[in-house]
Order: sequence, then structure tokens, then C-alpha cells
Amino acid sequence: MTEFAVSTAPADVVRRQYLASAAGDLEALRATLAPDVEWTEMAGFPLAGTYRTPDGVTSNVMEKLGRDWDGWTAHDDNYVVDGENVVVLARYTAVNKATSKPIDVRVAHHFVVRGGLIVRFEQFVDTALVHEAMTP
Repeated sequence: MTEFAVSTAPADVVRRQYLASAAGDLEALRATLAPDVEWTEMAGFPLAGTYRTPDGVTSNVMEKLGRDWDGWTAHDDNYVVDGENVVVLARYTAVNKATSKPIDVRVAHHFVVRGGLIVRFEQFVDTALVHEAMTP
């Protein structure tokens, strides 16, 4: 096992979360989340709200994204780390299954990592571009 795979450094934990998400490995993704995680999808986003527990996050966010979008991927481009805070500048790409319209939208994610687990997440995204892809 590589050092990265077991590292509790905040950026490494967050990177494992993105890799698990891209691979569709919900078990590995849940392993990066604290039991009392608070995961907030931005107001105006189709899945807006705050979800708790690793199962709550994957069932209310990742599984629904997979149901509604083909190839939903969060591309983690740049990391800014300050102690337990990790801000990732990224982009979402996908194709909406109902409309066949693609998205390629910039996003920022703020993670708080403690004890090797993500305890808090907040999403910032241009929700209008996401809704545009969902509108026939």
C-alpha cells in the first residue's frame, strides 16, 4: 500500500475522496468521511441541502448524480491547504440523461479534515449552468 493511500494529511484524504468518486467506488468514498460528516450542496443546486453520515452523503448525492447524469465527474484541479481546511478549485463535467445536454462548470469545494476524515464539506457552483443543462 502506498503512503498516499494511508496518509491522514488533509489534502491526501480529500484526493482519495475525488479518486473514489471518479471510480464510482462508494465504499472507498464513505471511508474518507467521518461518521458525523456534514456535507452541504449549495442552495439552488439540484441536490441542495446538508446531508449527514457517510451513507446519507452517498445515497443523497453520489447515487442521485449517477442516476441523473452520464459521466458525472468532479475534476480536482487546484488545492489550497491551510491546516485542516482544504479548498479545491475544480470543475464538473457530465451529460444530463434527460436532455442530453453537457455541462462543464467551475466549482469550489471547501473541506474540513480532522483525524484523517472529512468532517465538513461545502460546495460553491454556478447553479444556473447546471439547471440550463437540465432544461429541455
